Order: sequence, then C-alpha cells, then structure tokens
Amino acid sequence: MNRHAFLDGSRESPSIGLWLGLADPYTAELCATIGFDWVLIDSEHAPNTLQTVVSQLQAVAATPTAAVVRPPTSRPEAVKRYLDIGAHTLLLPMIDGPAQAAAAVAATRYPPEGTRGVGSALARASRWGQDTEYLSTANDRAFVIAQIESPKAVASIDDIAAVDGVDAIFIGLSDLAATMGHLGEPTHTDVLAAFRHVAQRAHRAGKPVGTLAGSEQLAEAARTAGCEFIAVGTDVGLLTRGGAQLLSTHRHTARPFRPAVY
Repeated sequence: MNRHAFLDGSRESPSIGLWLGLADPYTAELCATIGFDWVLIDSEHAPNTLQTVVSQLQAVAATPTAAVVRPPTSRPEAVKRYLDIGAHTLLLPMIDGPAQAAAAVAATRYPPEGTRGVGSALARASRWGQDTEYLSTANDRAFVIAQIESPKAVASIDDIAAVDGVDAIFIGLSDLAATMGHLGEPTHTDVLAAFRHVAQRAHRAGKPVGTLAGSEQLAEAARTAGCEFIAVGTDVGLLTRGGAQLLSTHRHTARPFRPAVY
C-alpha cells in the first residue's frame, strides 16, 4: 500500500492501526501481517533504540501495512536520525504551538526549506547513496503528524494546523487528560469536548485526524469525531489480554482484563 493511503479522507471508514511497544522486529512483523492498515513504532514510551526501530521498519516493510514512527522528542537531533534510518511518516510528540510545529517540520526538510543535516550517504533512507534522487525528493517524502496533548495545544489548534508541512493531527488522549487535570480519565466529559474541538478545527483546515483509542467508548468517540485513522490497541495489550483470558479459562476463575489507559 502507499505509505500514506491509511490517511486518505476518501476512505469509507477510518483506517485501523495498532501501537507497537514491545520493541521487537519479530512481533512487529507478526502484528503487521494481521491486517492492520498501519502500525506505530513508539520510541517515546517504549524501550526502543534506533537499532530496534530500524529492525522493525525492515520487518514491517515486507507487509502491506504502513509504518509510522514516534521519536522520543520533536527536537531536530532526534528527528533527523529517524528520517535517516528510513522512517518517512513521523508522529511528533508534545506540539504545543505553531512555532514548535514549524520547527519540527523544518527538522524534516533539507535546506533551504528546512534545517535537516545532510548525511544521506550513510543512511538507509537513501539506500546508502544508491537512490540518486533521494536528496532532491526527500523533502516531499517526509510526512509530519503533529501530536496534540495539552490545553495550550488545544487553544492553538488553528495555528498549528495552518503550519505548512503539518500533514495530519493526532490527539494524545491520555496526556491530554493528564494535562487537563484528569489523569487516567481520557473519557472525561471535558477531555472528549476538547477532543471534538481539535478534530473539528483540524478538519476545517483540511488535515486528517487520528488518535489512540484504548477502549470501544473512545473508538466510537473517534469515529463520531470523523477521525481518519484510529489505533485501536497495542501489542502489549494483545498479549496481556490474551494471557489473562487464557489463564482465566484454564483456572476456571473469573479474571476480567482491565485495560490500561494507554
């Protein structure tokens, strides 16, 4: 599939994704073969390194599933390294305002459009220099998803969405809930109201919207808000839920799975 087809607003239904936090190429490949439209390789909260991310990108590349990578920060020194290892679609965390969004976008572009350092001869992204068109096309290949996670970002959504090079908006509901004073309550009325506001304003700017929905209630809220891409779970959750259900079956005891917020 085209790596950005999962964000196509002309789809009849949202694209469905899975969050990857196990930091392992074998499980990443397994999850990518299930049929999810996209997977998110997380370096912000999962124990990933550049080496584990590149091995997961290699594993997922053999499947039709699109790969998104979240670096640990949106700072240029982090962004350029993930681009160099071949991550084209980046979910950049903690974007609070238009200046930060513009700086994050600039970090994904070579000069004169941006500030990305040039080291393509050493990079998997250019096939180690064998892709002779890489430098002239790399700016167009980069795809930036800005993550909204705070009241400040909610208040600035019009300006963030208007930044040239911000291709999509992602609403981090767990952090948004925490920064709004509702830690562990992403379904709080105020949080969902902020969610709907961000989605509406982003759509007005022509930007697709996504989120990670840790429950069916959140997934339904995301669908109602018109989200184009929704992660509906995590690899960690699949393992813990399946393990708990299997144990409960064979011990003949009720042990309901209690999903984490994130």
